[in-house]
Amino acid sequence: MTTARLNRLSLGAITLMIGLLGASQANSAETRSWRINPARTSVGFVVDGVGWPRTKGRFHDFEGKISINFDNPAASRVSFRVAAKSVDVGSPSFNNYLRTDAFFDVAQYPTISFTSTRVDKLDNSHARVIGDLTMRGITRPVTIEVALDKPADRSSAQIGFRATGVIKRLGFNMNAGFPAISNDVDLIVTTEAEVQ
Repeated sequence: MTTARLNRLSLGAITLMIGLLGASQANSAETRSWRINPARTSVGFVVDGVGWPRTKGRFHDFEGKISINFDNPAASRVSFRVAAKSVDVGSPSFNNYLRTDAFFDVAQYPTISFTSTRVDKLDNSHARVIGDLTMRGITRPVTIEVALDKPADRSSAQIGFRATGVIKRLGFNMNAGFPAISNDVDLIVTTEAEVQ
């Protein structure tokens, strides 16, 4: 797995949505491939807890494949893989704790993956990507809301977007600290991608 930068998984799905958004502007039936720019990507997450400030973190290592069909957004596809050990909350000791079996269990489950199953265009600047998130060996459906920052069409060389979603960690047997640590984990991804 090649490495780059990213936050909780699901990020690749977002780019998919961009294609969706630009579908109304495109005239080509061609499916185009896009590469996420690691230098312009941030994959972050936020978790609430009782008795301490919100915990903010990110993932640094990832790879993804994105194919966008501007005439038929539903035919677009995204797959994404994140190295669980690349989790970073700004504290080496806390990072190491998150890598244990209490949370990500990176020794047994080194990869977090997302594969899109559906892309819905909401309007010319918003889309929704639904896909399967696999974490700790468990696969659950996840919905990502995408806001387009840079328009995408047949002639575009770059696209940009912001993606958000909520991951229910208990569904992935990540039970440590509950209920003091929230079940809901907010995912926030901002990125730009370049045509290949």
